[in-house]
Amino acid sequence: MASLWLAALLLAPPVSVLLHKDQDPNPPITNVRMEPGTKRLTWDLRGNVSSIECVEGSTFNAKAENNLFCQFFLLPKCTRTNYTVKVTVIDGEPYSTWIEYPKQEGNPAAAAEGLACEVHDKDALTCRWAVGRAAPSDVQYYFHLEHSSTAQRWACPRYLTTEGKHTACRFDNISAFFDPKQHLFYQFWVTGTSHGDTIPCSELFSELSKIEKLIAPNISASCNESLALLEWDMSSHLQKQFDYELEIRQGANPPFTSTVEEDKSYRLTNPGTFMVKIRARTSSPYLVGQWSAPQRFVCDPGAGALSHVWLSSSLMALATLLTVGTAVFLCRRYSVLKTLFPPIPHLKDPIGGSLQNEKMFTWEAGRPTQEECPVAELQVLREM
Repeated sequence: MASLWLAALLLAPPVSVLLHKDQDPNPPITNVRMEPGTKRLTWDLRGNVSSIECVEGSTFNAKAENNLFCQFFLLPKCTRTNYTVKVTVIDGEPYSTWIEYPKQEGNPAAAAEGLACEVHDKDALTCRWAVGRAAPSDVQYYFHLEHSSTAQRWACPRYLTTEGKHTACRFDNISAFFDPKQHLFYQFWVTGTSHGDTIPCSELFSELSKIEKLIAPNISASCNESLALLEWDMSSHLQKQFDYELEIRQGANPPFTSTVEEDKSYRLTNPGTFMVKIRARTSSPYLVGQWSAPQRFVCDPGAGALSHVWLSSSLMALATLLTVGTAVFLCRRYSVLKTLFPPIPHLKDPIGGSLQNEKMFTWEAGRPTQEECPVAELQVLREM
């Protein structure tokens, strides 16, 4: 029995570990509290301390400013988190205390589940969630968006519903809240209401750039018998540098892939007839976009030569027809005008002779012209 008591005594933790924060008769800090508006963990300083640091959960450490408070960049609204304050006392033992924030209210199983957000189609943001497993029948959810640096908030402009309950929110244009000059970290959270129950909230922290679904680049090609030049455009409000992956299939050959880094063109030799699709990707953050729809391009040498011959022949035939048609038109026009408006002859003035440079016709009186008809003389004989 004595051996068991000794073993228990040796395995027992030090008294300082088991001592509750309120049991210290002279704590160096008191009244530890969280200020949500400023995102500061603060306290009342009573003793002489050399340094103070704060720990959020078990991952993030922050050094106190002037030993008066710890400043946090992100502050959970829905997830209960442990905040520990570690104090180094001058000529004394280390001291630590902790609080939990925020205060948990209601049944966590009634909160919205599976909250996930995505920037898509370059401009749109959609967040989705499911109704909580233990949510009451009259529950309704509401979505909010907050900028982590400015604390500016936006309510959901358009809800998508499932059986009358809000289960998604869509922003058609992220430019309504996106500012490239500011930090791009946002807090997304969903609150709930019910007549008889308290509904906890759900939340998500993320940079917009990390939840973007990259659109497919718009690709085009120009080609001849020996070379095809592929070019494309890529656009995003959140990303600046892209690499590209092309999948190309020439004729009946197996498809192959090629990577293009930070460029928007690709040269394919001896292209023939080929199919191509393309997608974009980024390295920081690592994102892989959607494949474009496969596109078919024809750069067949035979088809190109045949088209050239056909085009040349067509142009020559057209030129010939135009020449012949113009000549016929002019000839017929001249003939018709000459018939309708014959030239009027001038009388020759042998004395005045002022029209020396004009063509003159000699008029001879009494001379029959082509227009005069001969007159036959008829003799009437007496009847028998």
